[in-house]
Amino acid sequence: MARLALFLSSFAVLTGAALLIPASTSNVLSADHTPPVSSQDRAHLEDLERRSVLYFWNESDPSTGLVLDRASADGGRAKGPSRDIASLAATGFGLTAICIGAEHGWLPRDQARTRVRITLEFFASKAYQEHGWFFHWMDVSTGERKWDSEMSSVDTAFFVAGVLTASQYFHDPEITRLAKIIYERVDFAWMLDSDTLLLSHGWVRGKGFLKYKWDVFSELPLLYLLAIGSPTHPIPADSWYAWLRPLYSYGPYHFISGGPLFTQQYSQAWVDFRNRRDRGFVDFYQNAISATRANRLYCLNLEKTFPLSFGPEIWGITASDSPKGYKIYGEIKQFAPVDGTVAPCAAGGSLMFTPDISIPALRAMREHYQERVYRKYGFVDAYNPGEKWFDSDVVGIDTGITLLSAENLLTENVWKWFMSDPTIPRAMDLVGFTPPFAEPRPAQTAAKPATPRHRRVQ
Repeated sequence: MARLALFLSSFAVLTGAALLIPASTSNVLSADHTPPVSSQDRAHLEDLERRSVLYFWNESDPSTGLVLDRASADGGRAKGPSRDIASLAATGFGLTAICIGAEHGWLPRDQARTRVRITLEFFASKAYQEHGWFFHWMDVSTGERKWDSEMSSVDTAFFVAGVLTASQYFHDPEITRLAKIIYERVDFAWMLDSDTLLLSHGWVRGKGFLKYKWDVFSELPLLYLLAIGSPTHPIPADSWYAWLRPLYSYGPYHFISGGPLFTQQYSQAWVDFRNRRDRGFVDFYQNAISATRANRLYCLNLEKTFPLSFGPEIWGITASDSPKGYKIYGEIKQFAPVDGTVAPCAAGGSLMFTPDISIPALRAMREHYQERVYRKYGFVDAYNPGEKWFDSDVVGIDTGITLLSAENLLTENVWKWFMSDPTIPRAMDLVGFTPPFAEPRPAQTAAKPATPRHRRVQ
């Protein structure tokens, strides 16, 4: 998302050497075996989900539906300049979180429906918008622009994903009507900024479009599919193939990447790419699996440098808080050097890809550090045991990706709800994705008896 904008200038050097994955390399993105989730692990993940839903319910304004960018891990406003700042992307995660909470009975369904309706009413008729695009950062109670933020293209996409998910989940005529207004008003063609294929990062009132384009693989797939599938302001289907796909190798893993691990996760929280390939022969789901396993191996190879942080079970770096502020950590060298900070959302956001390594990581974190890392809203955003630092905050988008990924692993619900809207299936057809070549793995609906383990979460 826009969190990467400041780093793209240094990353741009890679674009000249970027590669498209050809058919001959497709075998490195092979199918993964997904073991069943034990009843014990299911209980642990559902507890994490319930706590995460509580964040989005409590730390949002009931009159606007806007969700705070971050909050105290113990509940309540974060300290400092972020205390009243809402995140547009977190609000999209929040709309989806409300659906999850209502489905599991953690939120009263009538109250959940009302909160969604109020949120959509605010964005349909009250929130400032430009050609259908919204501010990246807003005052949580008024929607007023904060931090000189842009009208963000990718953050609007994550918000719209939440809008469409809620519309499909509730099947409420008023929610459906408001969702239609919000999505169909977004002028994707305008965001091309006179380009024929590539979307801009955003637009700033009085200054015009940002100079950066979504031209390299990142968290962009959802944005492009929403744009291509738009019933009112579509962009050409060839836009999907206009952005570069740098190919990286780490150990035995080969994967397209454009930044930290969250870039593999966010779009796939909603879009079901399983068992499908585009005309470039890319299976983005399997690509994310390879990138996640590479992330773990990278951390494991740093165990001697940071023995208190990483090991066979505990791993995970991505964009997160750190002892020195917010950092963009990644195995790609253009980003902040790893300093031993562990982000639970790295493993948590990949639950839907790699439960065999993600579940043990979360289990071990919770067992080793208990309430220092696992609190009212689930995991704190990050921690660094070598520096004896444990975050006091949770961050909405990081809590959100962990929640949605866990739900997709256990039930596939977010994928089912979002993909039931015709927008993305139509866009994928226009792009030339193959139909699923095999049945997706079964949802984790039947729990096996718990297997005794050396480590446990509770």
